[in-house]
Amino acid sequence: MINEHERVVLNNAIPKLGLEAGDVGTVVHVHRNGLAFEVEFISLDGEISLVATVFSADLRPVHKREMPHARQLAYA
Repeated sequence: MINEHERVVLNNAIPKLGLEAGDVGTVVHVHRNGLAFEVEFISLDGEISLVATVFSADLRPVHKREMPHARQLAYA
């Protein structure tokens, strides 16, 4: 079970939001016992890029010893 304030990784891209598989976010709210989550995605300079509702099938918890990967946002 993924809980609030946990970091998560997108399993699948969400093109309409400019998110790609592998993007990392933080859960800020759990909907319906984990059916979906509000996830906050933040750029490396600390700016909030967006907050999105993401279904549980499209997320997974961050695993120990994973290396984050930086990419340029497609929008300003």
